[in-house]
Amino acid sequence: MQTKIEKINASSALSIKIIDEHFEEDLSFLSFREKLAMANISHPEKRLEWVSSRRAIYEATEALGIEYPGFYKDAHGKSQAMNNKGHVSLSHTKGIATAIYHDTKPVGIDLELIREKVVRIGPRFLAKEELDFLTADPEHVTMAWSAKESVFKCLGKRGVSFRNHIRLSPFNLDSIFIKAKVDKYDFDIQVSKMENLILTYTIS
Repeated sequence: MQTKIEKINASSALSIKIIDEHFEEDLSFLSFREKLAMANISHPEKRLEWVSSRRAIYEATEALGIEYPGFYKDAHGKSQAMNNKGHVSLSHTKGIATAIYHDTKPVGIDLELIREKVVRIGPRFLAKEELDFLTADPEHVTMAWSAKESVFKCLGKRGVSFRNHIRLSPFNLDSIFIKAKVDKYDFDIQVSKMENLILTYTIS
């Protein structure tokens, strides 16, 4: 699996992996609990995505000089460190897995394929004021969807509505940062474009 690792700052790093089903990797870094979880994944593609995501986390923590602690999913489906130190978020789409780690703050990351249908379903996850500033370009709407997904993952709790609770400030197709607000909390989101993919992650 090819890897791109980016050290965001002294406390945070992300890793992006191109999934290669023919590549064998050393998974000895996994905790016993994670190895049990992996053994219970019977579908080959799902197993490969799971392994790739865990490897991405490992490489992100390694970039920061932090020992990989092992991770589990809590009651809300958010990955938590087994030593209760640090925060992580994962995402994958067909052929690519990515992860972000922060030593002290909750984080969220999302990777989305740009699809035409996102424009059609936009009213399901976008507030009226967001629909007013967004164009009908699938890339523009995908940026909004992905930014909200990253915020949702950062919050790590159920019951948060993309349309009613997560609000985005106006941005354009060239924006590399998006601002979001949930109640009294403000979020800054980094945006990157990779061919037909949008990558977003929270940076505050």
